[in-house]
Amino acid sequence: MTLPAVMTCIEIPEPGGPDALKVTTRPLPVPTATEVLIKIEVAGVNRPDCIQRSGNYAPPPGTTDIPGLEVSGEIVQLGDEVPGWSIGDKVAALVAGGGYAEYVTAPYQQCLTIPSGLTMVEAAALPETFFTVWTNVFERGALKPGETLMIHGGSSGIGTTAIQMASQFGARVLATAGSAEKCQACLDLGAERAVNYRDEDFVKAAKEFGGKGVDVILDMVGGDYIQKNIKSLAPDGRLVQIAFLQGSTAEVNFMHVMLKRLTLTGSTLRPQSVERKGEIARELAEKVWPLVASGAIKPVIFRTFALQDAAQAHALMESSQHIGKIMLKT
Repeated sequence: MTLPAVMTCIEIPEPGGPDALKVTTRPLPVPTATEVLIKIEVAGVNRPDCIQRSGNYAPPPGTTDIPGLEVSGEIVQLGDEVPGWSIGDKVAALVAGGGYAEYVTAPYQQCLTIPSGLTMVEAAALPETFFTVWTNVFERGALKPGETLMIHGGSSGIGTTAIQMASQFGARVLATAGSAEKCQACLDLGAERAVNYRDEDFVKAAKEFGGKGVDVILDMVGGDYIQKNIKSLAPDGRLVQIAFLQGSTAEVNFMHVMLKRLTLTGSTLRPQSVERKGEIARELAEKVWPLVASGAIKPVIFRTFALQDAAQAHALMESSQHIGKIMLKT
């Protein structure tokens, strides 16, 4: 295959609002010995992309400044030390950046086969959210069958994935969302209870739902939610923080943490090592991909934009009017 010398991509010349995203051309990235070059068909839009665009989430050292953390596409070039993949393979891949483009390099360990029955749009919606939910809910949060999980932002890409995954693994799910429509979407995906946080106290709902509170909370809000989450947890409960839409600082009464023996934890995915991300990919392929292939879990797609319309996609993301994933198609 003859590859072009340049590609269309989206860059961020200066931090700012959605209009800071600009269409440009750049040379094709060159894979290292342990990377593959992917001709991108679809890329996912995620909240960290918006935070990067605003100037508050710099790419890890050595990573491209092009945004985009997950893609689907076709492998068109292999590094010299890439096992298990061939040119022409269709994959979904987690990347540390570079997804808003026609081509991207990815470590071979972070590529996954596409579950049968999925479109390329659906496949591109898998990596960032599924890696995040698996590591935070099931590893750090240690959610077990029969336990209760409260998910804030239940109608988001992360939320719609977490609801389905937790339900399929035998947990009971309480989700919070900001409208009746979003609450109904959470219920349709498998949540047992949905709370509109605009007119109902989720702390009270969590205590009723779990009896003495919920066992695990997945939170991306932060701010004053942190103390409310601590109040919402059952004894030996676990609070898992993955983002801070309302800020990363809060006044917390740690007496509740001590008396209820709580665990407060959290993580970010992007700066973790290739080896660790490869481990997560293998766990997903073994334990979650069969559920996706069977249709028991399916990514929720809200809208797909052309790559050139990335600014519109970001504006929609920041409006919080969506339910599920927003995608870009090259």
